[in-house]
Amino acid sequence: MKKIAKIIYRLVVAALLVCAGLLVVSTFPLTGNFKFFVVQSGSMAPAVRTGSVVMVKPSAEYQAGDIITFGQNSRTKPPTTHRIVSISNNNGALAYTTKGDANNAADLRTIQPGEIIGRVLFSLPLAGYAVVAARQPYGFFLIIVVPALFIIYDEAVRIRQEIKKKSNK
Repeated sequence: MKKIAKIIYRLVVAALLVCAGLLVVSTFPLTGNFKFFVVQSGSMAPAVRTGSVVMVKPSAEYQAGDIITFGQNSRTKPPTTHRIVSISNNNGALAYTTKGDANNAADLRTIQPGEIIGRVLFSLPLAGYAVVAARQPYGFFLIIVVPALFIIYDEAVRIRQEIKKKSNK
């Protein structure tokens, strides 16, 4: 029974550490110009599902087939992650036509190079749900209070065991 409790304890702490790490990297800029975003729609399924965290890095050039993140990044309007389906060159000005993999048609508006945040390097399915929850007051509470309670409980058990050992001598 103690082994199962220790395994559960370690799994919970590991999950909370991963969640806290994702929260930190999605909130603060990283060196190397990497950015993390939470995908909030199913337009890129099955390649990138709703609730995934995507790691994005700017690139000097983009090709058809690249999955990119573009647009505004604000609290009210998150950026969009879609695939480049074609590139047009109008008198030296590049324009990218994008489309969500799950959408029937390409996006109506073309994307200018300055609107692109970066190319998606990889995605972590479902991790975005934990990040979004951690950004809420109750989620932050769980990330701080729950691990603290586990640590306090673990230390109390160790102190009790040490006291028993001393009293038996």
